[in-house]
Amino acid sequence: MKTLLSHCLHRSVFEMFHVRFILTVSRCHKTASMPRRLSFMSAGVLQGNIRTFSTPGDRGKDSSEVMRGNEGKGRGQDVRSPEDLFEGVAVPRRDKETFQRVLSTYCGREPRRRNHVDFIYAALRKMPEFSVERDVSVYNRLLEVFPKEVFVPRNFIQRMFNHFPRQQECAVQVLEQMEAYGVLPSVDTKVLLIEIFGNKSHPLRKYQRILYWFPRFSHANPFPFPRPLPTQPVELAKIALQRTLGYQQAEITVYQHPEEVEDENGQKIHIPHLVGIQNNEQKTLLSHHHPGKPVYVDGPFTVWLGRVSLEYFVLRGDPPSPESEATRKVDPERSLYYPLEMTFDLERDLGEVNEPEVEKVVEGPIFALCHSPSPLPSSLSPWISALRESNRSLEGCPVLFRLSRTSSELAAGAVGQGEGTGQHRMHD
Repeated sequence: MKTLLSHCLHRSVFEMFHVRFILTVSRCHKTASMPRRLSFMSAGVLQGNIRTFSTPGDRGKDSSEVMRGNEGKGRGQDVRSPEDLFEGVAVPRRDKETFQRVLSTYCGREPRRRNHVDFIYAALRKMPEFSVERDVSVYNRLLEVFPKEVFVPRNFIQRMFNHFPRQQECAVQVLEQMEAYGVLPSVDTKVLLIEIFGNKSHPLRKYQRILYWFPRFSHANPFPFPRPLPTQPVELAKIALQRTLGYQQAEITVYQHPEEVEDENGQKIHIPHLVGIQNNEQKTLLSHHHPGKPVYVDGPFTVWLGRVSLEYFVLRGDPPSPESEATRKVDPERSLYYPLEMTFDLERDLGEVNEPEVEKVVEGPIFALCHSPSPLPSSLSPWISALRESNRSLEGCPVLFRLSRTSSELAAGAVGQGEGTGQHRMHD
């Protein structure tokens, strides 16, 4: 009996030191080839939470077989992947409440947080589908999936060898996704990181860097726009046009509000909104435009408001001819755009380097801008009609539509009308 007890004691001590040696070597080489169950049990052995003892029936078996057999005891045969928990949710019900319910389901099913790293990576991939990628409370709830006080280094050696690198890298990925979506971590995020990884961990340093740089870049945009952006299309179009033109005193006019009307057959037709902008300088340029020369509607061009893109159109004229530019006389003493003329020439120094020449592209003057979700000429015609009423010089001018993009709506509207070339003519 004493011989059997001494044999069991010696074997258990040997397995304990063997597992500790494997854990130390794997951390030094920073490899993830060690099985997950072995790293979990080795961490438990270092903290004194798990003791492995062999029985007389396990003498002919390998230590890994004994661990595998002990791991399978007291556990069901649920081997579903973390993706299955999110894929089982119906598409219309994918919201914040459902996402948090999936997290609670996993925490209730896995009290020991088995495969929690794979589950967190899967949750990060599924967050855009549930529209929670910009909610800081959901990220804090996701960090709560990590077990508390398990990955905190106990001594300087564990801290020096990057204690639990896979779990720390997973937490850093959570913070990097918050940084990519512009989410500022809260104080609760810091408390969770300290409880999970300790004070001098990589996730906490990442948190400190985010808090250092985010306030410095939040007001760096010289053309700010309100946050959050309005959801109404007309208000969003006003912000986009004002941002494009750059004039705060420009006049914004709503020519058409979005609505649905019924035709003669009783079918509903959606009329898109139409918003335009024009400042006093553009009105002056349009008043001096020659009635016999055509004007052009170019577009659509894209303007971005954060992650929202809108398209706008411009009304412009022909570029000025070189003869007209040469004959135009400008008084240098009365113009702020032209300096005083100098009649003498300064000699160049031998060490002075000639600056590279920049080719200047001459474009026509821009008379007005507008925004419409539909690139069809029929949708932009109310804008031209309203400009003709306010600008008499535009009444006799032909208007040419030069649409640079042949979208599906444009192609559908041009079928049978001979307008498939992208250039359309509009008379009085």
